[in-house]
Amino acid sequence: MNLMFIQTAMAQETMVPEELGEEKTLSIIELMTSGGIGGNIIMLVLLLLSIIAIYIFVERFLTIGKAGTEDPAFFNGVKDSIQKGDLATAKALCVNNNTPVSRMLAKGIDRIGRPLGDITAAVENVGKLETYKLEKNLASLATISGAAPMIGFLGTVIGMILAFHEMAMAGGQVNVEMLAGGIYTAMTTTVAGLVVGIMAYLGYNTLVAKVEAVVFKMEARSTEFIDLLHEPA
Repeated sequence: MNLMFIQTAMAQETMVPEELGEEKTLSIIELMTSGGIGGNIIMLVLLLLSIIAIYIFVERFLTIGKAGTEDPAFFNGVKDSIQKGDLATAKALCVNNNTPVSRMLAKGIDRIGRPLGDITAAVENVGKLETYKLEKNLASLATISGAAPMIGFLGTVIGMILAFHEMAMAGGQVNVEMLAGGIYTAMTTTVAGLVVGIMAYLGYNTLVAKVEAVVFKMEARSTEFIDLLHEPA
C-alpha cells in the first residue's frame, strides 16, 4: 500500500508541471481582439487615431525644426546690405534662406520707402501667417489627445453592457468565462484609449513648445529689423 501511495503521489507531482505548461497567456494581439465586435471597432478607431497622431507629430516636428534653423550670418548679411542701400542683395538673401524669419524680413524690405507703420504692419501680418502655418494640425493632435480616452471609456461602457447582458441571459448560472468577453472589452479599450491620449498629449505639448521658440525668434528678428530702419542713414 505504501508503495502504491508513493507511486501515485509521484505521478501527481509529475502531472502538475505538465498541466501548468499547457496554460498560456494571451498575446497583445489576442488581448486587443478578444472584446467582440464592439471592442474590435473601438480598437480599430483608436489604432487609426494613433497612426494619425504619429504622422502629425513627425511631420510637424520636422517642419518646425527646419523653420527654427537659421544661419547665424543670415541676419548680419541682411543688415549690412540694408545699411549699404543694397536692397536687392538683402532681398536675395531672404529668398535663398527660405524660413519664416526670412519671409518676414523680405516683406519688410519690399516696403522700405513707405511709412514705418506700413512696414511694421506688413511684417506683423506675415508673422501671423507664418505662425498659423507652424500650428497647422496641432489642433487635430490636441483633439486626439482628448478624444482617445473618451473613446476608450466608450469601449468600457460597451464592455460592461455586454457583461451585464450575459449575466441577465444566464440567470443564476453565472460564471467568469461568460463575463470574460465584456471584461476584456472594458479593460483593453480603456488602456488603449489612455495610451493613445497620453501619446498625443505629450506630442502636442512638445510641438507647442517648439512653435513658441520659433515665434520668439521671429519676434526678436522683426524687432531688430524695425530698429534697423529707425537708425539714421
